[in-house]
Amino acid sequence: MRNLKTLPKAHLHLHFTGSMRVSTLADLAQEQGIRLPANLTDATALQVPAGERGWFRFQRAYDSARKVVRSEAAMRRVVREAAIDDAAEGSRRLELQIDPTSYAPFVGGITPALEIVLDEAALASTATGVEVAIIVAASRIRHPLDARTLARLSAKHAGNGPGQVIGFGLSNDERRGVTSKWSAAFNIARRAGLASVPHAGELLGPEHIREVVTHLRPTRLGHGVRAAEDSDLLARIVGAGIALEVCPTSNVQLGVYSSPDEVPLRRLSDAGAQIALSADDPLLFLARLNDQYQIARDQGFSDAELADFARDSITASMATLESKQKWLAEVDQWLASPA
Repeated sequence: MRNLKTLPKAHLHLHFTGSMRVSTLADLAQEQGIRLPANLTDATALQVPAGERGWFRFQRAYDSARKVVRSEAAMRRVVREAAIDDAAEGSRRLELQIDPTSYAPFVGGITPALEIVLDEAALASTATGVEVAIIVAASRIRHPLDARTLARLSAKHAGNGPGQVIGFGLSNDERRGVTSKWSAAFNIARRAGLASVPHAGELLGPEHIREVVTHLRPTRLGHGVRAAEDSDLLARIVGAGIALEVCPTSNVQLGVYSSPDEVPLRRLSDAGAQIALSADDPLLFLARLNDQYQIARDQGFSDAELADFARDSITASMATLESKQKWLAEVDQWLASPA
């Protein structure tokens, strides 16, 4: 078995606050004089049952962590360390997701909040060799008109290189809101050339995925794992070339599946789905990108199949064709090396 740390790959589903190191969370909390809940500091991965009660516990922990990021310096630190940690895992491309609304009160508004993150993403790309691009995500717990504002802001910074906005997403509890009401925001983003990358298919099943596919016309689906429950839907997704950002640890820790073995990677793979393994929120789940590849390996996927997952992640990224070709050649080199 080859070393997963040296497998070139792209990381396409990682949340800004959720990317934080536990040590950084503790440092920032101490600087701010904020007392953190014990479950964020006791080195125990958050695990909640499926359902709204479980999601409430998850969101409460996430909100507690987000409260410590209250300055430009803190925001820059989170981006920089995310890039450093990805570099250590063989990642060539990180598409980091953020809702700038959450940090706007501390830096003068959503525009400076986004520009701080974009600037640091460009600096971190140069320093680490990992291309860091940004996805702006609206939230289902806010009004759809807020999403339009974010989409217009994203459009002003659209591009596919480091330090640019490459996609527009929709996150938070899939059970909240009416999906079609966010279509106007996604249309604004799409006209600017941004990828459509909404969450769907983790907390809710095939019917919800159909709504998202119909109304938001995704380039990729954040999670999408429960498309495995409907063969017709899965075939539609594969046929449309919609990639799935599959986060196995998240699926288990949020109670969707009871163990990593139950995550239907094999069924998705056998159906021809393009799978980009991702970590989602390592701060809370205490599992990073390579842990997701290890889960696949533990399910019986060979090194050749793991290399295919890495290729999927690279081709599903919004990087330039030149960068993709370079990284795909590096995947070939990894597979050609001795086990």
